[in-house]
Amino acid sequence: MLDLETCYRVLELEPGATLEDVNRAYRDLVFIWHPDRIPKDNVRLVEKAQEKIKQINDARDQLRQHIHKYGSHTSGRTNQRQSYRQASTSTGTTTTPPREHRSGSYYQSNPYAYRSYQTSREQQPGSSYSQPHNHTYGTYSRQRTAAPPPPEPPRTTPPHKDMSGVNLQGANLSEKDFEGRNLSHANLSHADLSDAFLHRVILHRANLRHANLFRANLLQADLSYADLREANLIGADLSGADLRGADLRGAKMSQGNRLLVKLTGARLSGAIMPDGHVHP
Repeated sequence: MLDLETCYRVLELEPGATLEDVNRAYRDLVFIWHPDRIPKDNVRLVEKAQEKIKQINDARDQLRQHIHKYGSHTSGRTNQRQSYRQASTSTGTTTTPPREHRSGSYYQSNPYAYRSYQTSREQQPGSSYSQPHNHTYGTYSRQRTAAPPPPEPPRTTPPHKDMSGVNLQGANLSEKDFEGRNLSHANLSHADLSDAFLHRVILHRANLRHANLFRANLLQADLSYADLREANLIGADLSGADLRGADLRGAKMSQGNRLLVKLTGARLSGAIMPDGHVHP
């Protein structure tokens, strides 16, 4: 198991990164290091890419768990500053946040005791030290007025919404992130999904007729029995995707005799290919 510092380094992030930062870094690095993008005859590079992908996956999973449990450090610092500003506003102070290791909690928790003491000292005539004394405690009181903010409770991130059967016909979804979402039976006909991140998305029996999937990342996606008739798949990455029983008649996948779709490791048994023949 990687430690947190190593996880941030693997994903090229700074400590305190948000969940959105982690997901974005993961997508970028998977795109760069996926073994299917490396020539198979370069065994050394393929093995290096496989190891890199494993590290990227492990780092992403651990940082996700950490953020789900504790929240990002950045969020915690922001909330702490906001809590302090609210406390300072309510007491009329404009000082910097207090240091927790200082003493004097009695005056912090019981300001009225201090006011009574200060008033009694001011009422004593001829006191040679009342003003310096009041000035000293007045400064100290202003510095200690706001209590340290309570610890932030652990944050939880809700699971992905089930989008099965959703109607997104003709929607502009270019560059959207649907990683791992359940879009089975969804209506995405004529939708623009160009450059969308659809890694491991479930599109079982989805309607993608005439959809624009130009350069879409469909790594390990479930497209079994999906309707992809006349869809634009030029530049799409379908490595490891499940296309069993999918209807690809008229889909744009090549230019002349050159295939322009990545199908490394894809399952195609029973799929109807663009020219109408059924894949064995």
